[in-house]
Amino acid sequence: MRKVFWDNPYQYNLITKVASIVGNRILLEETIAFSFSGGQESDKATINGLPVIASEIEGNFIYYTLEEGHGLRSGDTVTMEIDWPRRYRLMRLHFAAELVLEIVTQKFNLEKIGAHIAEKKARIDFIFDQSIAAFFDEILSEYNLIIEKNMPIKTGFSDMENQRRFWEIEGFSKIPCGGTHVKSTGEVGYVSLKRKNIGGGKERIEISLIDDKQQTL
Repeated sequence: MRKVFWDNPYQYNLITKVASIVGNRILLEETIAFSFSGGQESDKATINGLPVIASEIEGNFIYYTLEEGHGLRSGDTVTMEIDWPRRYRLMRLHFAAELVLEIVTQKFNLEKIGAHIAEKKARIDFIFDQSIAAFFDEILSEYNLIIEKNMPIKTGFSDMENQRRFWEIEGFSKIPCGGTHVKSTGEVGYVSLKRKNIGGGKERIEISLIDDKQQTL
């Protein structure tokens, strides 16, 4: 299964074929619809206009579930579309969270225990028994510098057979990651940070985009 969202995360429609079908679970030859992984939420997608109600990763494949009565058969040519404005916000927030996490890791050596990237907000959870807000000025100072430099974001396979991916900013960091990414740090944009204490010596950073620009294709 070719995952077009890695080759071109800006592609929002795709003509492909049904590789196999079991009931309402469909496997396509290619896909542009990301399925929940690494904390990044799944894309909202349709196949021939029918809404995808669930997706599951099994090995190197992604299976999509449609509602009853979809009428599709193995070998059918279909059109897949994703909610592009939502995908673009997820891409930007995903990388904003990646940058914040890497800055915190490099500067303060805190242990991450969880993360989630949604359409409107991302969060990262750490083991820490003090207020993490004390670090916000320093985090944002370095974050904003990287955004202002508009540095290219390189992505690729570190292990093609097992489909392990990475992102890299030259001179800053190279990190394992299988999510979708924008092309440069300038495209990510500026963020605001909010602290939340989640108890038990755990701190959360909530990340929101300051603007909500859309990508024109």
